[in-house]
Amino acid sequence: MVILKRNRELIAIDAEMRSDLEALLLENGSEQESLWGINFYPGIEDDDFIEFDSMINLRPRQGNRTRSVDSPEIRKKIIDVVNKWVKR
Repeated sequence: MVILKRNRELIAIDAEMRSDLEALLLENGSEQESLWGINFYPGIEDDDFIEFDSMINLRPRQGNRTRSVDSPEIRKKIIDVVNKWVKR
């Protein structure tokens, strides 16, 4: 789970369910439209390390009509946040 909102740029990981991470971030001031669901695959070293697949990414109002992250700009921001926090 990644949050992108101004300078917040947080990642929440390691919960039994992704919805637990979503609730944690929302309870601590994050906004729903700034939350994006991703998966990590630590055994993969290239760009496939990050999978952009989550039900919370389905957001027709925001123009995201798939479980992926359709916007190249948002995908780049997510990758930048991941690279900031995750050392591989």
